[in-house]
Amino acid sequence: MAMHDRETPLAEQVVVVTGGGRGLGRSIVRAFAREGACVAVNYRRSREQAEALAAEIGEDRAFAVEADVTDEYQVNELFADVRARFGMSATTVVNNALADFSFNGDARPHADRIRWDEFSAQFEGGVRAALNTVQAALPDLRAQGSGRIINIGTNLFQRPVVPYHDYTAAKAALLSLTRTMATDLGPDGITVNMVSGGLLRTTDASAGTPEVVFDGIAESTPLRHVVAPEEFADAVLFFASPWARAVTGQNLVVDGGFVTD
Repeated sequence: MAMHDRETPLAEQVVVVTGGGRGLGRSIVRAFAREGACVAVNYRRSREQAEALAAEIGEDRAFAVEADVTDEYQVNELFADVRARFGMSATTVVNNALADFSFNGDARPHADRIRWDEFSAQFEGGVRAALNTVQAALPDLRAQGSGRIINIGTNLFQRPVVPYHDYTAAKAALLSLTRTMATDLGPDGITVNMVSGGLLRTTDASAGTPEVVFDGIAESTPLRHVVAPEEFADAVLFFASPWARAVTGQNLVVDGGFVTD
């Protein structure tokens, strides 16, 4: 079967969005639901928000599912719940969950004070979590002969304007994992890509960001605009769509042109 024959339209997909109950994850869930996909709204602590979002979409196409994505057992149970609920396996995985973090440069520790356990927490929440979800989804994706894995990154690789040492290091590792997995899983018809943003106006994580920072970023972009979560979510849809069937191992920066290389 040719690759293009295996592509699944968005309206026929079953999507798992980790950390989908709030912030950027909520916008990603809504974007997929708008296109007709079935969505599992994963959460760790945001039960109320996740259940409200699933109810907003409708129980026939969305449900809230609790799992700590750093826990391999819970992630395996998550994908089993998806199969049981929708009667089919996940076709797309969006690794969006973010370990506890506040995007406020003034409050983040600088090089002289940051501790290794802060790095470790970000690696657990970003890299280990993504590894868990990919490994849990992989048997089903291989059986289907296709699949989409989309990791959420950051433009701080290219322009580290704030001292988010731990967060940026973990996301850089996730980009490396994106590219090595793209090579490894390509023969199975599975694409692995990353969508990287800058500061978003506004999510739960960026709620502590001073307004002057938003204004400064807006003035530094060609669009004179700070990207909204809804705009970022639309770019995620591209990598899940049939139009991206020949794209893998890529990192798409969605930040209004703040970073251009």
